Amino acid sequence: MNSEIKASVVLRVSADRSRCCGYGLCAQLCPQVYKLDEDGLVYLEAETIPAELEADAREGAAACPAEALSVEAIAG
Repeated sequence: MNSEIKASVVLRVSADRSRCCGYGLCAQLCPQVYKLDEDGLVYLEAETIPAELEADAREGAAACPAEALSVEAIAG
């Protein structure tokens, strides 16, 4: 993917808080995207993230033992 196309890609991140077990691996791997509340459960400050955070966001989602996180590309 060339840089011009990649720059126009926006990613949607979603978190199913009902599935979150509070391990915090996502926030350790990608604190720019995944945050933990006072109970240790994941929350997102934004529903969309820039393409430059894709690798870290996907790594954080993949590390979730509860599979509570997803990252998908949407048109920018």
